[in-house]
Amino acid sequence: MRQLFVLDPLRQINPDKDSTAALMQAAQRGGHAIWACTPADLIARADEPLAMAVPVTPDPWISVGPAERQSLAGFDVIWMRKDPPVDEAYLYATHLLEVAERAGVRVLNRPSALRAWNEKLGALRFSRWMAPTLVAGRVSELSAFAEQHTDIVLKPLGGRAGLGVIRVNSDAPGLKALFELVTEQERLPVMAQAFLPAVSDGDKRILLVDGEPLGAINRRPSAGEFRSNLAVGGQAEATELTERERQICAALAPALRAEGLFFVGIDVIGGMLSEINVTSPTGIREVERLMQQPLADQTMDRLQALV
Repeated sequence: MRQLFVLDPLRQINPDKDSTAALMQAAQRGGHAIWACTPADLIARADEPLAMAVPVTPDPWISVGPAERQSLAGFDVIWMRKDPPVDEAYLYATHLLEVAERAGVRVLNRPSALRAWNEKLGALRFSRWMAPTLVAGRVSELSAFAEQHTDIVLKPLGGRAGLGVIRVNSDAPGLKALFELVTEQERLPVMAQAFLPAVSDGDKRILLVDGEPLGAINRRPSAGEFRSNLAVGGQAEATELTERERQICAALAPALRAEGLFFVGIDVIGGMLSEINVTSPTGIREVERLMQQPLADQTMDRLQALV
């Protein structure tokens, strides 16, 4: 099988931590041909999808051959693994990948779903599994929500890795000014959620492959911090799924499969769904290290069964 990974420049990747590196190395162990390019390397010549791609030997990290113009129709699978932000360049890349999809190539995750599933807003489809949540840009709405729930968390809709997430109390001085700041003077909506004290025990990252939970880790926040993201100092721990967490996964699975979201990472705090990460979910290395589980190889086995 020939696989193309569309990702950030290879020199930026830390193979000891990066999930894309894990997937590439698992593909190599499976005997697949591996290529890589950045979104800027994608080309559509009329309705012919192309890319300036490099052949890659990822293990040991990394040997790269000379760039070649490749027809995307010649690949069995294309992985879109470019990290956020989901900006104009990212969105245009998904449109170019749709040209390949129309040529019969399986693109993971499906480009249309990457556009449709904002990683905060996508979870609203399953709001019955979430903590009380509001998405609004009006200060009056956010103020009323804070008054109702007292202790809340504010999340920018385009944020990632816990960046820009704020915890605030309803009696905090200058609360209105803070709401004006995070909404850019009521120009942008933000997500507000009731704060879950259970986050002190950790935030579970659960990795779903073709709708099935194959691995999970618990991310415990560092001292004095409520954010548990590994990028802001959270510590990864081994964990097992609860019955409630399995129910959440089962509730999500039909929609994920239907919309071509093959590799997804969901975040669950105290049995409450927090986010559905679809762009470039992380956690493979931590699952493999802490749970002694070959998750990347299992992912490739699932993919092989589908293609």
